[in-house]
Amino acid sequence: MKSRRIPVEVDIKRYEVGKGIEDGYERLHDVVTKGWIVSDFLVKIQREDGTIVCPYISTKRGHTFIGEGDYIITYPDGVRNVCGADKVWKRYEKPADAE
Repeated sequence: MKSRRIPVEVDIKRYEVGKGIEDGYERLHDVVTKGWIVSDFLVKIQREDGTIVCPYISTKRGHTFIGEGDYIITYPDGVRNVCGADKVWKRYEKPADAE
């Protein structure tokens, strides 16, 4: 049986450093050495002490790291996910004022 998912209105924001919409940061060194994901496309922030960190959103599956150009999707119940710029407008209707 095939079915279509019930539409739900979500809040979509392109991630910007310094806007405070991430849940936290993980050291780039740990991201690379723990082998979580390929880190080439990730947002990397250098702190004053020289440490490089990568922002993430906490999900029920763990940390989802934010890549360059990614969007943060917030559902009405507060659940948040990360969606790549290459997929966001294939999965969601693009509002008239979207970039």
